[in-house]
Amino acid sequence: MHATPAPRHRWRRGLYYGWYIVAALAATETISWGILYYGFAVFLTPMERELGWSRPSVTGAFSLALLLSGLAAPLVGRWLDRNGPRLLMTTGSIAATVLVLAWSRVDSLTAFYAIWVGIGLAMAAVLYEPAFAVIAKWFSRRRRQALTALTLVAGLASVIFTPLCNWLVELFGWREALLALAILLGTITIPLHGLVLRRSPQALGLAPDGDPVRPAGEMVPLRERGIPARAALRTVTFWAFTAAMVLSAATTVAINVHLIPYLLGKGYSAAFAATVTGLIGGMQLPGRVLFAPLGRFLPARLMTVLVFLLQGTALSILLVVPGATGVLAFVVTFGMSNGMATLLRAARVAELFGPAAYGSIAGVMALWATLARAAAPVGAGTLYDLLGRYEPIFWGLALGGLVAGLAAYLAETSGVRLPVQATQPGRGRAD
Repeated sequence: MHATPAPRHRWRRGLYYGWYIVAALAATETISWGILYYGFAVFLTPMERELGWSRPSVTGAFSLALLLSGLAAPLVGRWLDRNGPRLLMTTGSIAATVLVLAWSRVDSLTAFYAIWVGIGLAMAAVLYEPAFAVIAKWFSRRRRQALTALTLVAGLASVIFTPLCNWLVELFGWREALLALAILLGTITIPLHGLVLRRSPQALGLAPDGDPVRPAGEMVPLRERGIPARAALRTVTFWAFTAAMVLSAATTVAINVHLIPYLLGKGYSAAFAATVTGLIGGMQLPGRVLFAPLGRFLPARLMTVLVFLLQGTALSILLVVPGATGVLAFVVTFGMSNGMATLLRAARVAELFGPAAYGSIAGVMALWATLARAAAPVGAGTLYDLLGRYEPIFWGLALGGLVAGLAAYLAETSGVRLPVQATQPGRGRAD
């Protein structure tokens, strides 16, 4: 095995450098999600009023961006494995800033779509998937704690930026509001990505988790442990886990879109329906808080299966338990399971396949999950038009949660037999 002496670096002492990276990504993910994803809904109505575009025309650009983000995920993952995150995420932040500036001046629907094509690609470079890939390489034993810290902060993106965007629109108008957000996006995310991010702890002569480095004179291996991406994609473990993630993603998006009309059809007020739907997002935070502690008491395999089964259980509660009690119990269970599923998606891939090819493996999973997110709302809406009611659709989604749990069980049982090999990382710069 090739080896090189551990390089000296000023971050060897004091707080582990990986936690600086977590702090930087927590800030950049919050701002990037808040502006590029959650802010869109705030600008929808004022743009329609000024430009005279229809709602399907405007929202179509956003859907296209999400689709392209998913399609780009495998390429982004491969780049991360070979070259590290700094150049990619810095370039993505620069592009996102320029594109939000262009959005603030847009007058043509064609130009608007072109801008959102670019924003979709920028999303692939700066949102959760690349951030999770960074954490997977910098942490091992403490990976779940690091992911929890990152997503707890970034989970506040909608809470912070939805009212902030609305306040800026009311104060300055939508164009000037976007100009202010572009400045905020650029001044914070570009320097943090460019100055803080590094390829891996080994590139700085550090050990994952902040564990003691080898004494001077000992050799630090250049290789990272993990299964090569091509080998991983040929395993039952990969496809079973991907199936669970796809079913989970489809259920989450379908519920987010169709829960309000379902509740309105049950006679609940619009205010109640909107409030409980919003609470699903809020309940993700306690789910993430509990994720790491539960992981210390429950076997990882059991934890994986339970998270997916909880989604189907939550829908069964909604359909069986009458009144507001059933709705609120559903919101708590479904929201917390969604929060845990986000962390599980990030942590378990690295635990099953190793960190060496994490970006490539997670990128392919993200592609399939994104396709499911794009198809689920339309599919559920089409079924509603055919059936005239939501109950059969929601029972189907509940059954999907059971299937996701079984797929997760298959992934875990087959994953025990995976040979975790030592693989050579990409030959890109150790920036």
